[in-house]
Amino acid sequence: MKALYLAVLMTALTGCAQHSQTTAIAVSASDVIKNAKAHEWQTVSTQNILKITLPTGSAYIKLNPELAPKHTAHIKELAREGFYKDTSVYRFVEGFVAQGGDSSGNKKIQTANKTVPAEFYLETTQPFKITELKGDGYAPVTGFLNGFAVAQNQTHTQTWQVHCNGVFAMARDNDINSASTEFFVTIGQGPRYLDKNITVFGRVLEGMEHFNRLQRTPTDGVAFNPITNLQVLADVKNDKSVFKVMKTDSVSFKQLIDARKNRTEPWFVQSYNYVDVCAMPIPTKRID
Repeated sequence: MKALYLAVLMTALTGCAQHSQTTAIAVSASDVIKNAKAHEWQTVSTQNILKITLPTGSAYIKLNPELAPKHTAHIKELAREGFYKDTSVYRFVEGFVAQGGDSSGNKKIQTANKTVPAEFYLETTQPFKITELKGDGYAPVTGFLNGFAVAQNQTHTQTWQVHCNGVFAMARDNDINSASTEFFVTIGQGPRYLDKNITVFGRVLEGMEHFNRLQRTPTDGVAFNPITNLQVLADVKNDKSVFKVMKTDSVSFKQLIDARKNRTEPWFVQSYNYVDVCAMPIPTKRID
């Protein structure tokens, strides 16, 4: 009788645990975002947003000074000296990148340094805490930090931003410290094989459609994908855009990960209890 009682109790407890798990994940991603508390959103500083004015509209880039402080400072200095005014997105590779800057290579840098040293990853003496997912073929650990998709080494002492769709990075030559003025935005599925080979230091907050609508090939007599200007948003007096991103260490964001792993919408017939780091868009909203 005692053995039977224990078996029944264990079955009941297992049933409760399964019910609790089902209850925990039976929420759609859209409901998680809609119900997130005000304190689970973070206002992005306009000092760390770039505004890029393209032919079809403006794109806004959130910079990542935590993982790449030198690149962040460098591009802000270039922007403030007006380097990118009247340059272009001169290289477009379908499903790969849109690369911009001075295609002639003749434009002089006035105040910024000529190059910026590589910041492929942040190295710390102690393990660096992120909101974790499982690792993948490119990294032992993946996850999220301060509104960015990131990865880490096994000991959590190297942390880097990964190449998902819409990330912002600086191009370089063979010399790892040769990054200067040419930037790119990833288009389509992110080229993860570039991780830790180039410095990624931002992501598109809004306006990805303007990169997708760029011309693929030049047309005679027409400026090819001109950049009217690239500016630090804080310096643009007539643009009062405010952006908030969900805090990636918040309860709601962790619930969102569960919702993405296990899709509850009626359309889905198969759920995998898994999501990769680039399939987790970080909720962003404009506050006007």
